[in-house]
Amino acid sequence: MKKIIPPFSKETAEAKVQAAENAWNSTNPEKVSLAYTIDSEWRNRDNFFKGREAIVEFLTNKWSKELHYKLKKELWSYTDNKISVRFEYEWQDATTKQWFRTHGNEHWEFNSEGLMQKRDMSANDIKIKVSERKF
Repeated sequence: MKKIIPPFSKETAEAKVQAAENAWNSTNPEKVSLAYTIDSEWRNRDNFFKGREAIVEFLTNKWSKELHYKLKKELWSYTDNKISVRFEYEWQDATTKQWFRTHGNEHWEFNSEGLMQKRDMSANDIKIKVSERKF
């Protein structure tokens, strides 16, 4: 696959969003981490951390608690090297077995090689019934 680098067009921004959705739906922390710079800066809700090693650790913990994870991302806006998305994902809590849908947004900043150097995420979790699942 051809590397997607800034500056982004609508087509390349949509392709970048789809590639991110595909990677996250793999629930493979190492695979996901390769889309980020070695020193990528993250805010994920109230967690702030930096670097691929921290990304792998965070995602490993996340997906050990959030079972049956299924994500859908939508391009919201883009500029030369930035993309904003809205997303929804569904998951089942490993401990309580309660299903959730998480709604949120992310703001991404990329370096000239197309790797994400900053990720800022905000989200809310909503309890849902199995019958309310979309994905």
